[in-house]
Amino acid sequence: MAEHQDETRTAYDGVVELYASLFADRLETQPFARAMIGTFAELVRGTGNPRTADVGCGPGHLTAMLHDQGLDAFGLDLSPGMVGHARRAHPALRFDEARMEALPVEDGTLGGVLAHYSMIHTPPGELPALLAEQARVLAPGGLLMASFFGTEGPEPVRFDHKVAPAYSWPADRFAELLAGAGLVPFARLLHDPASERGFLDTHLLARRP
Repeated sequence: MAEHQDETRTAYDGVVELYASLFADRLETQPFARAMIGTFAELVRGTGNPRTADVGCGPGHLTAMLHDQGLDAFGLDLSPGMVGHARRAHPALRFDEARMEALPVEDGTLGGVLAHYSMIHTPPGELPALLAEQARVLAPGGLLMASFFGTEGPEPVRFDHKVAPAYSWPADRFAELLAGAGLVPFARLLHDPASERGFLDTHLLARRP
């Protein structure tokens, strides 16, 4: 796991300012994703536990969005360059470096975890460990929202992402992995962003029983 993560961290450290400039609009041009994140935030508020981790937060734009929607949100990212940018851009919020398989969060303490396209670089064999870690930090009733590139085939598909190698997933297969991590998938949204790769934008919501 360490090798591909080191490569991914280096790749993202090299594109911090460009990446941040592309996503500074907080999803203003992505109404489906914006709506799902709003739904996620509303459901997390409804648990009575607003503490939420934006896992793989990048430049912190979605951490700030969650904060604006009433959550006690903080960001975690593998890339020190991204964390540094997030701290400068959003000085009132907390951002820390962290690996997704070892989150610096106590067991069962979060109302929500947002993983917005942050697991796409994880090889399929390593994904269950990441999902189990996200389940570990959720309190009973807590919610996970996972967003990723979807494919209509039966298996994950490796592709050349502009930053680092990545994988697209069939929604059903990903939901099975969520269930295997002890979570209960209960909502999904798939839509065609007219991507040149032909992938679907996919968002899954799951709850810890």
